[in-house]
Amino acid sequence: MAPARSILAALALCLVSAGAPLLAGGAPREEAYEWHNAKVGGGGFAPNIVFSRAEPDLAYLRTDMGGAYRWDAQAARWIPLQDHTAEGSYLGIESIAADPVDPDKVYLAAGMYKGGEAAIWRSADRGASWNVVEVPFAMGGNEAGRGLGERLAIDPNATDILYFGSRHDGLQRSTDAGRSWRKVASFPHEGLGTPEGRGTNAGISFVLFDPTSGTPGSRSRIVYAAVADPGPQHLFRSDDAGESWRAVPGGPGAEMLPVKGAIADDGTLYIAYCDAIGPNGIDDGAVWKLSPAGEWTDITPKRGGDREGGYMGLALDRNSPGRLALSSVDRWGPGDTVWLSENGGTSWTDLKPRSRRDTRATPFLNWGEDEAEFGHWTAGLAIDPFDGGTIAYTTGATVYRTDDAGKRRLEWRPWVEGVEQTAVITLVSPADGAAVISGFGDLGGFVHDDLAVSPPTMHLNPRLTNTNNLDYAGQRPEVVVRSGSLHAEHRGEGASLAWSGDGGHSWTPLRVLPLKLGDSPARRFDLTGDAAIDVSADGGVFAVATPVGVVTRDRGESWQVPDGLPAFARMTADKVDPELFYAVDFAANTVLVSRDGARSFAPAAGKGLPRELAWNPARKREAQYPLKADPRRAGHLWFLLGGALYHSADGAGSFRRATGRDAAIEEFGLGLHAPDRDLPALYAVATVEGQRGVWRSDDGGAHWVRINDDAHQWGLRFRAISGDPRRYGRVYLATDGRGLIYGDPAAEASHESPASGTPTREGMQ
Repeated sequence: MAPARSILAALALCLVSAGAPLLAGGAPREEAYEWHNAKVGGGGFAPNIVFSRAEPDLAYLRTDMGGAYRWDAQAARWIPLQDHTAEGSYLGIESIAADPVDPDKVYLAAGMYKGGEAAIWRSADRGASWNVVEVPFAMGGNEAGRGLGERLAIDPNATDILYFGSRHDGLQRSTDAGRSWRKVASFPHEGLGTPEGRGTNAGISFVLFDPTSGTPGSRSRIVYAAVADPGPQHLFRSDDAGESWRAVPGGPGAEMLPVKGAIADDGTLYIAYCDAIGPNGIDDGAVWKLSPAGEWTDITPKRGGDREGGYMGLALDRNSPGRLALSSVDRWGPGDTVWLSENGGTSWTDLKPRSRRDTRATPFLNWGEDEAEFGHWTAGLAIDPFDGGTIAYTTGATVYRTDDAGKRRLEWRPWVEGVEQTAVITLVSPADGAAVISGFGDLGGFVHDDLAVSPPTMHLNPRLTNTNNLDYAGQRPEVVVRSGSLHAEHRGEGASLAWSGDGGHSWTPLRVLPLKLGDSPARRFDLTGDAAIDVSADGGVFAVATPVGVVTRDRGESWQVPDGLPAFARMTADKVDPELFYAVDFAANTVLVSRDGARSFAPAAGKGLPRELAWNPARKREAQYPLKADPRRAGHLWFLLGGALYHSADGAGSFRRATGRDAAIEEFGLGLHAPDRDLPALYAVATVEGQRGVWRSDDGGAHWVRINDDAHQWGLRFRAISGDPRRYGRVYLATDGRGLIYGDPAAEASHESPASGTPTREGMQ
């Protein structure tokens, strides 16, 4: 007979699978969902690619805020390896090391910022599952210098020996395959310590073993470690398997910092240098090689009068001695490029004039132009160790690969199928038209008519660095408005606002006229990225949150200040009634309402709200506004205050608290109601009864069901969430590093998290 506990557990699972309601006081329910990325393709900075030397067609990609990926040649796509982690810091990958002998073993150095969690991740099954070893030394996978490396290295002759070059705490070593780590006391550079504020150190930029100095099963005697912190010496060598170290004399001047290194099978060491650690701010660079006999040679490509930028990507062809590739970085004027040498750097061929880029799979890379640039921030570069005709390089927006390196003409294609590495700031799912319209950091954002296809372009006219807020007209959803941050060169006169009459597929810039506040001269207040914009239900009125809110009824030809609207009060349009607008005066703890199309505002009763209406988000310009209007019902509002949701059914006259004390809401959105309900489905990033995750409520916030699971957490880094007003159960998530994600209830519910991918923790020994 089964134990009583097992019977109860099985009964509970059946009830959950059948959709039984959660009883008051019961444990939080879970509902199985299927999760996918809305396709963009790449989109962010991937500092490096690491090919396996143990098996063909096996490669790893590290990103600065979206985790690590493994190339699956059979599926022809990159597989994300860290979606299960709930620790956001672990999605900033400082370094990757693939075991040079055992193709199943791989290691990650994971830690996004110096103040966050840091760990070495160990896998014996190519990242399907992990052991996480927490370490006391800080990392900076998304800090300056993230293109350096690789900091994590495995001795090819004794693969239980690993070194990690830390930013702040010297050289670290493991002698038990990464299970424990200790600082190498004899290494001359102990580290500069962890700086205060936003500054960072480069620390030890790379570690390399000379494979010729050992035999299988016996440690490599010669080990190099490079230091990219300021100082008189930058390269150090050990001749006794890391027990003692000495500075290597010669090479370029001390102003040149070693950023990338590679060692040939004959022991020749190649080093790329920059005068700064990047990825920005590099003005000069050099490339040198060091022979096994200790002779230095300057092999910097001749660039004529062009002295802009440095060098960072460096790769050797393991099948052709003397053949190597090199990438420039921060060469903004002429643009970055990749050079190829067939003779150890004696001469170089610039590949850029021989190249074209086929961006049909990810057309946003054209940035509205006829052709995509070669790339920027080209920090990562790799040659397939089994096929020298395959070269790949990374940029600030994608990864390019060619299999034509031996041909006269090279065609590069984005190598990003499965990679979605972007920060999504905001999103809306309109009542008609596209499934979702998004606002991204760096890329501006997209209209997704088909979630499985990379959109033809990002939001343009104007092209903004970030889109910080979006809104659509509830009764005319083809009218969409957006607000964002200008590129530096346009901050004096450009447009940070735009409107669309075709669902976001094309845009018209919108400028607010200069405003005079007090005795100060009149000036524009819509240039900072802080001026959020909203649109009336019929699409006729645009309301902009400048310090004194303004509205236009003629698409920006003229502007008016509504009567009774206090300073710094943002207007929110009702989604059904075009005459209804709402605003919140957080300074006076007052909700206001307009019943004449935002011509005038007056205080609403606001009964049932807390006495203090506090809202002070960390990212004000990018934060989701806490007041939302129901897309189906006039006068219905949802207000997030202090982690609790409040609901009004009478246009802000009265509110009731919709969520209990056991639910702390961070972000929320509205979607189509459940078939047997009247209220919209609520979606939230929240902590419910101690469990932080993604949740849905079908009864107005009284009860919640967790809809993500332990295999789908994405570092719990979210910026916005919304349901779909046309499809019950559909939810869209704006993640901070893993792109735009959407989920639907699974056809067959399963509440058991897979064993693969779930980490176990191992403390320092």
